[in-house]
Amino acid sequence: MIVEKIIGNIKMFDKLPPHMERVYLNSDDLLKRIQRVVTDHGTELGIRLKEAKELMDGDILFMDEKNMIVISVLPDDLLVIRPASMKQMGEIAHQLGNRHLPAQFEGEEMLVQYDYLVEELLKQLNIPYKRENRKVKQAFRYIGHSHDG
Repeated sequence: MIVEKIIGNIKMFDKLPPHMERVYLNSDDLLKRIQRVVTDHGTELGIRLKEAKELMDGDILFMDEKNMIVISVLPDDLLVIRPASMKQMGEIAHQLGNRHLPAQFEGEEMLVQYDYLVEELLKQLNIPYKRENRKVKQAFRYIGHSHDG
């Protein structure tokens, strides 16, 4: 089966079919418009999205009265940073920006993919953080940039 568009997200539906299969993806795979996947029940699918849309946790690839196939994002190894002051937030944002590291924000938390050098930096700057496995809402997007003039 080839999937060319997302039907919706399970959060949008009140009534779901009785049988659900899941396709487990790493957050990086959410950016791929074309890929081959296998569900947790062994069903093989090709994803070839016509529109430039990022996949999301809970997106429905297939649905009929009895079955559905849903994307489930695997947790990422993250540093969850909770700066205690505006000064700390500025310091860490500046340092991560210089490294071109993508970050996401949830409430008062800054999320970055685990990197031992960033962890060392957080310790040096005495910025509160914890390391945890957590599902992210969207893929970390690297932004290409060059400092050459």
